[in-house]
Amino acid sequence: MEFSLLNDEPVSGPEGDLLGAGRAARQLAKLLHDSRSATPLTLAVDAGWGMGKSSLMRLVEAELRQKDVETVWYNAWTSTGADALEGLIKTVLMRLDERVLRRAVSRLSGRRPWLTALRATLTVAGASVGLAALVDRFWQELSVDAKSRNDLRGELRRLATDWVEQTDDRPSRMLVVFVDDLDRCSEDTVLAVCEAAKVYLDVPGLAFVIGCDRSALGPSGLLRELGPAGSAFMEKIFQTSYRLPVAAGEQLEAYVRRCAERSGLRELLDDGLVRLIAARSARNPRRIKRLINGFGLECALNPVWARFAPEAVVRTLLLQHLYGDFYRLLVSGDGTYAHAAREFLEYRTARRVLSRWTEADEEAWGTTVASVTGHGIVAPEAGDPDTWEAVLARLEEELPTAFPELARDQGFVHLVEEWMRLPQADALVRRLQEGGAAPVAGRAEEDLPAGQEEYRGVSVLWVDDYPEQNAMYVRHLRAHGADVLVAQSGPTAERILATHPVDLLISDLTRGTEREAGFAELAAWRSRGLFDGPVVFFVGRVTPAREQRSRELGARITSGSSVLFEHIDAACAEIRQRRS
Repeated sequence: MEFSLLNDEPVSGPEGDLLGAGRAARQLAKLLHDSRSATPLTLAVDAGWGMGKSSLMRLVEAELRQKDVETVWYNAWTSTGADALEGLIKTVLMRLDERVLRRAVSRLSGRRPWLTALRATLTVAGASVGLAALVDRFWQELSVDAKSRNDLRGELRRLATDWVEQTDDRPSRMLVVFVDDLDRCSEDTVLAVCEAAKVYLDVPGLAFVIGCDRSALGPSGLLRELGPAGSAFMEKIFQTSYRLPVAAGEQLEAYVRRCAERSGLRELLDDGLVRLIAARSARNPRRIKRLINGFGLECALNPVWARFAPEAVVRTLLLQHLYGDFYRLLVSGDGTYAHAAREFLEYRTARRVLSRWTEADEEAWGTTVASVTGHGIVAPEAGDPDTWEAVLARLEEELPTAFPELARDQGFVHLVEEWMRLPQADALVRRLQEGGAAPVAGRAEEDLPAGQEEYRGVSVLWVDDYPEQNAMYVRHLRAHGADVLVAQSGPTAERILATHPVDLLISDLTRGTEREAGFAELAAWRSRGLFDGPVVFFVGRVTPAREQRSRELGARITSGSSVLFEHIDAACAEIRQRRS
């Protein structure tokens, strides 16, 4: 099977408009064209990251060019601070008529007697000075001192008025300036761009279309440090906003299909998986493209997948990217079941039977009994349905906390059922649990918190019979000041506790076939006075029963790396408080 990557560039014409933004682009272009007498004005195209702002703006630009409206594009995030003000003004000047700009430079040169002769010579020379040189000279004349900068707005207004009125028997000219990615910029750059647009380029004939997430530019976003005056200034920038709507369900599903067709993955995605991708990607077109590109790269480049059919690989990657917590549980192998997918499907059947939502045939009842007894619970009595609700509650105490919610997610259920029907499913799970097939989502080194000094002087004992699984976290703690000791067994940990001062204990639970060994060890160490400090259990599966037992032992428990470090930070705060 051949795969190809999807590019992440904005669409520039109707042929690439997979989400039907063309209608909105035509209406916005008409609005701008018909509003030329109302310029200057600024329109915000408002949407979050990856939702199609740049594509819509490109389509609007294409429509305006058909209406004989001049356009220019400026990427704000390519500049920094004061450079953005100069860059935006120069970008606009480069789109003006060269003759108009020559007259402006000549007029400005006359203000400086010692330069007059030189300026006049160059101006008369005509073509010997290009447009870029004229723009640079215009800027130099008006940026040499504070007084010149004060004159800049008036000169720009005069220059723009001259350009607009050079019509040659055509209607008045108009220049639409597109500014993209403003919400990706620093505060200084945002303010510089807004200053350029509102203070210096707020002149007849000019309109700005600014792509941004306005919530990111608000008081709680990039500009949260602005005072009241600054916030009031920002409110005046935009005369109006167009909030880009989120694509409808059917429209987005069609987009997923088209992307899959272009990448070569279409035959691997049934309608249920298409709906799942659309729904679980936050209805974000860019995330959908990146997800599909990730599938293609993994299938094509990772040699581990060579043994497995592409449809199995794609469904595995969907679990990894869309249900990261479940995927971590699946590859951890922490449980009495061979893997979490089989455990989940048995639980779902038991849930339906014990809740009496469906009549239980012999197969469903057998699955229910297997699910219940497989977690060390007495089997329900077939003739006593009044007790089934209590049995289900007891079962859910032993299951991962996410299972009840996942059982209500039809997209997830469909994905797991289809995945488990594949003949290679069990072999694939074994390969995942051995490691190397695909990274565990959310456990990459770049996902760890930024460096802090808060671990300096903290002594940590990490207990796990497979320490290599935690090597990345141990390195991170050591790099930020912690003294970390590692033990592969309970007895080794006990010897360390008896001979070394330990501030924080991090441990898994399972030791070989003993699923709750970590709890038993901590209870013994607490009762014997070996350790009374903070404890974090870092495990493959978190269940209500495990959460309750952790609380009883004065410990925290998690299966996620981000929460792990939240718990470590809280423990370090306790340690510092004890020391003070």
